[in-house]
Amino acid sequence: MFRIVSFPTTPSKDQKPGTSGLRKKVETFRKQQYLVNFVQSIFDSLPDIQGKTLVLGGDGRFYNSKAIRIIARMAAANGVGKLLIGKDGLLSTPAVSAIIRQRKLYGGIILTASHNPGGADEDFGIKYNVSNGGPALENLTSMFYENSQRISSYKLAMHVDFPDQEDPFEHTLSRIDQQGLSDVYTCQDTGNTFEMEIISSVDDYLHLMKQLFDFSQLKQFTSRSDFRMLLDSMNGVTGIYTRRIFVEELGLPKEYLMRDIPKEDFGGHHPDPNLVYAHDLVELCDPNKNKQAVPNFAAAFDGDGDRCMILGTGFFVSPADSLAVITANADCIPHFRAQKLKGVARSMPTAAAVDFVAEKRNMTCYETPTGWKFFGNLMDADLAQICGEESFGLGSNHIREKDGIFTALCWLSILASKNEQQPIGKLISVEDIVKKHWETFGRNFFSRYDYDHCKAPAVSKLLQHIKEIQTEAMKQKGGQLLDYPVKLKVADSFTYIDPVDHSKTENQGYRFVFEDNSRFVLRLSGTSSSDATVRMYFERYSKDVALTSQPVEQVLRPVIDIALKSLQISQILGKTQPDVIT
Repeated sequence: MFRIVSFPTTPSKDQKPGTSGLRKKVETFRKQQYLVNFVQSIFDSLPDIQGKTLVLGGDGRFYNSKAIRIIARMAAANGVGKLLIGKDGLLSTPAVSAIIRQRKLYGGIILTASHNPGGADEDFGIKYNVSNGGPALENLTSMFYENSQRISSYKLAMHVDFPDQEDPFEHTLSRIDQQGLSDVYTCQDTGNTFEMEIISSVDDYLHLMKQLFDFSQLKQFTSRSDFRMLLDSMNGVTGIYTRRIFVEELGLPKEYLMRDIPKEDFGGHHPDPNLVYAHDLVELCDPNKNKQAVPNFAAAFDGDGDRCMILGTGFFVSPADSLAVITANADCIPHFRAQKLKGVARSMPTAAAVDFVAEKRNMTCYETPTGWKFFGNLMDADLAQICGEESFGLGSNHIREKDGIFTALCWLSILASKNEQQPIGKLISVEDIVKKHWETFGRNFFSRYDYDHCKAPAVSKLLQHIKEIQTEAMKQKGGQLLDYPVKLKVADSFTYIDPVDHSKTENQGYRFVFEDNSRFVLRLSGTSSSDATVRMYFERYSKDVALTSQPVEQVLRPVIDIALKSLQISQILGKTQPDVIT
């Protein structure tokens, strides 16, 4: 039995959620009242939470287990009827979305800072997902923030018999409860009950994947003697899913898995699946650097399992190409073969490769702001079935989050389908598939520069400078940007009007689009926990087959040069080089 105790508190000024929840340093979350303030603000924004069921879990980063126990006490005190918690406190972001949708839950709380570093001195995060399985939209996250700024107390459940006990729910996270054996607690104040159940972190998600893909076909293909793959979980939560799906279900050797043990600090690595932070995997895929058995296919996943980088033998697949190739080969994937694709969607900074596929396939392509939540309405309204973004996120209408393992399984399904009649030793490769795609649809050359830890005064100066040169270029020079030979046709700040609810989202990135459809974009990241990350995106499209084989940096150089020169990046930010190039 427990009672509800209210504790006084004062607002924390910096609790405005970003693109995907609230992310700060662990040190900030561990400060007295910081976590409880935000969690209480979530519950205060959900007036019909009484008696409802929520799912709770995270990517296993430092502070995950401690935060789960605190949130459990708060859920009980705020009238939640039942809490489902992933074994060991672990649940990938895609798995949370799947559980909410399959079990028809009220919502869920995910503890993750996604691809940000973990550890006692690194990042922690928390976000709320609603009943469709997707992230809370801005109207709700704005309510979280508003409540956090006027909060005066928070509620905790306390044992009646042991009022000083830190955790009233004597429940180990390391076991999985059998049906009917979960713990039930009664509230002395209200007479209501609160139930807490530890569930498998993988079962619900695996069940869904088996509905979407032909595991027999995948097992037959991946057992070919001329096929080898590597999956790098980067010591994030995905490791528990890769072991279960690829080793136990598909029968692949354990040696195909890299860094598959979730660690609180991700093994000291940055769990962001890109060419810089997943360089170990990249080198293993490079026959010039790895003289052993080089994989035909490889994938790397981020901390919470919603991002995925795809590689072939010595070949990198850009996120925009991954989205376009999967869309173009949707008939190879049972999930998409079973439905008629009506539309696709990409975030504005993402290269427009999928646009050309949609045009040829008579589908609508939607361009949204960065943030997976903007795809939710499109999928709920059945306007878009495949969505993607340049930061290695891709997913579909099977859930309402991006999904790393789903992406890898899509690629394996395409490879399996293309190679059904291929003899051993004549494998159609990842590179073959992508280059054939370029021959058909053309190629969108793309690169992203990240400038990390930029200080507020410099960022403010940069944004003001951008507004000034956009106005000057479009109004005073007729679309001319310095001495660049191609004129601008668009120079603006991206605004999105949702086609479903007609909500308006402004200031989503500064666009410079030229008459030949080359472009560059600048926006601030909404996922950094401190300072600011300035991201620049460069794109150039060509149907010239001879040009498609040229190095990306070489093809993009004219666009990159005019962007850096006109925006005065080095002078204003004080950085001669980006911190990360993708």
